[in-house]
Order: sequence, then structure tokens, then C-alpha cells
Amino acid sequence: MPAVTVSDITTLARIPEPAPDTAERDVRSVTDAPSGYEGEGFPVRRAFAGVPMTELDPFIHMDQMGEVEYAPGEPKGTAWHPHRGFETVTYIIDGTFEHADSHGGGGTITDGDTQWMTAGGGILHIEKPTEALVASGGLFHGLQLWVNLPRALKTAQPRYQDLRAGQAALLSTPDGGSLVRVIAGEVAGHPGPGSTYTPMAMVHATVSPGAELRLPWRPDFNALVYVLSGAGSVGPRVGGERRPVHTGQLAVFGPGDVITVAGADHQESRYPALEVVVLGGTPINEPVAWGGPFVMNTKAEVLQAFEDFQAGRFGQIPAEHVPHGDLGTV
Repeated sequence: MPAVTVSDITTLARIPEPAPDTAERDVRSVTDAPSGYEGEGFPVRRAFAGVPMTELDPFIHMDQMGEVEYAPGEPKGTAWHPHRGFETVTYIIDGTFEHADSHGGGGTITDGDTQWMTAGGGILHIEKPTEALVASGGLFHGLQLWVNLPRALKTAQPRYQDLRAGQAALLSTPDGGSLVRVIAGEVAGHPGPGSTYTPMAMVHATVSPGAELRLPWRPDFNALVYVLSGAGSVGPRVGGERRPVHTGQLAVFGPGDVITVAGADHQESRYPALEVVVLGGTPINEPVAWGGPFVMNTKAEVLQAFEDFQAGRFGQIPAEHVPHGDLGTV
């Protein structure tokens, strides 16, 4: 799992130890992500399945894509499709993915890169493996997160952010037992490169066997920890219940200032450490009307989004991506 690694973790800035009187967050729930398929048939885990929307706000949906070892010819992506009313965040840990959209955004991302697309008032886009990956096969692993937009920004101008792996803020714990990559928001005063409309943070952490990560977290943010791979525990060091977690589980935390995650002493041979994504944001606290690729506030707005899409108001597929004989609108 390359994402972003360092040869000498001791050279990184350190996350300070929380003060003794800091309020640690208790664990409200641990749920299992069911498996399914997305797009043209790539395997996913539905990370948020079974969790009330009130616990997730401002997040809507998250898929763990893979981890899968493709044979030549097997890698799959999505067809061109629309979005409105939220942002998609695609984070690639292993493998490569290409993005293109109707507003000119796009590019190729690989180990540790992130594509941050604001659908806003409406966009068409496609995500697919590169031709090289399709031809050769290989390891593919990543995440796609949907971040809601408040009512006032649901019709914002679409935009695209290409966040390279080297832009992430890299931190470690005082003992060097955890590597923390800040993609958006900030940890201990160290900001990630992602620019967000909704106040939030997104962090990928590798916790070594037997190590503990105590992550300072804004008290006005909710807190979610999703286990990409490995085994460990979540919850306070003292004064609360520690819960075991493993690959494909989501932990929802209660209020407080610190999130605690610990790696199990012994990991499976294929997972040398505990890998987690930590998410949090300021709840939007608005009604959510969700219809397929559209996330709005009312059912009428969702129906309008379908009408606008069918009328071709989301733009055109860029000419270089139009199949021969197609006019380029969907």
C-alpha cells in the first residue's frame, strides 16, 4: 500500500501529545461495510451502509474501491454520468485512475493522489483505469467520498482540484509509530492541500503494530474512522470502552477533542499495519433529498436535476472523449 511513504519517519513534524485533561471521544458504533459493485463492475465496500445520515453529516456516501488484483483486461471504471449538489473526492492508494469532466477538469491520479471535483450546479464526468492498467492488470485500491454542499452552494460553479501525493502534509506521532497524511483540513496546525466548501478534514493514517495514534480533532467536527486494512482498536485509552476493528469497518465517535486508534500487536501477513481514513466535518443540518447521482434539499430539486440532465444542461462531453458518431451530449 504505497500511497505516500517516507524513508525516515523521524524527520517529520510530530503531532503533540494531548494535554492530560483533554476530552477523548467515545465510540458510538462500529459497523461492517457490505460488498457490492459500482460502475462497469468494479468491486466496492459501502463504507457508510447502515449508519444514520445524522451521524455522517456533512458526508453522504463512501466506497472503498478494491483492494483488488486485476488480471490483464479486467480493470473497470464508470461510463459518463452526471452529478449535482455535492463534491466527489477520489483518493487512489494503489493503481491509476483517469478523470475527465464536462467543465474541462481531469487528469490521471496514482499512488496517494486525489481528485476533488465540485459538481455544484451540474457536471458530467467519467472515471476509468488507464489503458496501461487495463492491458497489464495489477493492484487497484482507492476511495471515493461524497461531501454534501449546503443549500447556498448546491448550484456553485463546478471546479476540479488535482491534488498530488507530495502535497499532503506528512506528520508522525511522538514515538514514530504512526504516519499521518493530511489531505484536507488540518491536524495540529498542519493543513492539507484540499480546498473545501464545507469545513472538514480528511486524513489517511498508517498505525504500526502495537502503536497508538491520538489525533487532535476539532470539537465542532463529527468523527469517523474507516479501516482500509488491518486490525486494531478504537476508543479512549482510559475512561471509556475500546472497540476492536478490522478491515471494512466504520467507527463513529461521539463528542470530544481527541480520536484514539491503536494497531493490533499482530497483523495478517498481507497487512503489515493498520490503515485507516479519518473523516470529520461541521454538520450542515439541512434536509437531504437524494436521487441517484443528485443530492439536493427537496424532492422537487432532484426531479429538476433529472430534467436538466435529460435536457442537456450539464454541458457536453469534451470532443476528445466523444465516441465516433456521437454528438457529445448525454
